[in-house]
Amino acid sequence: MKGNPWVDPAPFEGARPRVPWWVWLPGWIKLLLAPVALIWLAGRLAVKLVLVTGRYPVAVTACLGGYIGYRQFGLSPLVLALLSLVCALTVWYGLDRGSFLRFGWYRVLTEWRRLTVYVPHWRTVMRLAELAKDSRGREYRPKLRRVRSEGWRDKVRVRMIPAQSPEQWEARRDNLAHSFNARSCRVRVLRPSVLELDFIHSDPLSRPVAVPQLAAVGDVDLKRVVVGRTETGKPWRLRLLGSQVLVVGVPGAGKGSVLWSIVWQLAPAIKAGMVRLVGIDPKGGMELGQCPDAFEKVIYDNGPEAVALLEEIAAEVKERAARYRGIRRLWARGTGEPFTVLIVDELADLIAYQPDRNLRERATRAVQTITSQGRAPGYAVVGLVQDPRKEVVSFRHLFTTRVALRLDEPVQVDMVLGDGVRQRGAAAHEISENTPGVAWLKEDGQREPERARAFHVTDADLVELGVYLAPATVHEFPTSGEGRAAA
Repeated sequence: MKGNPWVDPAPFEGARPRVPWWVWLPGWIKLLLAPVALIWLAGRLAVKLVLVTGRYPVAVTACLGGYIGYRQFGLSPLVLALLSLVCALTVWYGLDRGSFLRFGWYRVLTEWRRLTVYVPHWRTVMRLAELAKDSRGREYRPKLRRVRSEGWRDKVRVRMIPAQSPEQWEARRDNLAHSFNARSCRVRVLRPSVLELDFIHSDPLSRPVAVPQLAAVGDVDLKRVVVGRTETGKPWRLRLLGSQVLVVGVPGAGKGSVLWSIVWQLAPAIKAGMVRLVGIDPKGGMELGQCPDAFEKVIYDNGPEAVALLEEIAAEVKERAARYRGIRRLWARGTGEPFTVLIVDELADLIAYQPDRNLRERATRAVQTITSQGRAPGYAVVGLVQDPRKEVVSFRHLFTTRVALRLDEPVQVDMVLGDGVRQRGAAAHEISENTPGVAWLKEDGQREPERARAFHVTDADLVELGVYLAPATVHEFPTSGEGRAAA
């Protein structure tokens, strides 16, 4: 027999069993400590009951009152009270559906999802997603703090474990969404070590948003121009005064909806002379030509006339800034000069696709001058483009407000909105083709992007807008004496 048949066993790598310290105590000490342990358990149970009562006062009171009523009066009064409650809730729903959902149904849905979705699976999901850690036999697990359901989403507040960063949660958004039966998950930082996870269950922006009625007065807040509705139900307010706006989206994504929503809301100020619109449409007027009365001047190509208009506005920016020197730092209504909004549809046709190199360079310099220096003297640029690459728009950083409609590729989201925004949930490349006008938006200095949908402006609305902004025609009718003389 050659060789040694003995093989050394592999070292044992299992965890050392942890035995409670009180197991090693003598029996007489356990007997003495038993009453103390029972009192401690009873106190802990009492505290738990108090906490449950404080957390669910209505449910606990209803259950306790129902039991006492059943013991005292039988089943019939209990059924009658239940039917009365159902009738009262039905009347509440009919009179004020919003308050019923907010203070009634959503609270019930919150507790249901907390008890059936998040609490039972929280520990397992945290372990499998590698968001929980073991150190020296002790498990560190993120704490589930609060759950709030709003129907279309669940807001779950979480306290991270030590040495954990929000980026670790952002990298596992898809894992968390599928684990808790949601369509998607977004990560928001509330304060150090505290996150809020938004688990999305449905899209509140699936239906078009109708345009409001045209206002009869010219009072428009240029810092808060309402151009649609956010997914939380609040107005989408776009800043024009002191900002430059870049709108990016593939064909059919709804760039026209954003454009005409801006014009629609500015219409009273345009009519009052407080705002002046200037437009360039290299597509031959297919977009801006639908309502030319809204513009003081509009060019329908990307040739010399369009470049000359850009240079003219750039010169106006410098001239007005020179007049404001030492007087004011930002345009205001009291200046007596209109706030100018330059709308350029298909901006790339002017600064990238123009075959004439001289015209292309002149257009680029003029747009850069307006976007970099026009904020203070009262000039804003609304540029619309399909391709957000640096080769097309090399000065994206000059646009302080960026709107990302439906895009082709995930990398384009970070190009438009900034690095890391897609990891926080701004999935502009996942916007459905059936929801034109839905966009993700972000302003400089704002960490979290916002999702919204612009107004759905139809051709009939543009006809109404043109009639509203068309210059009035004064008809001169002859007097009675002149009429008889002519006869």
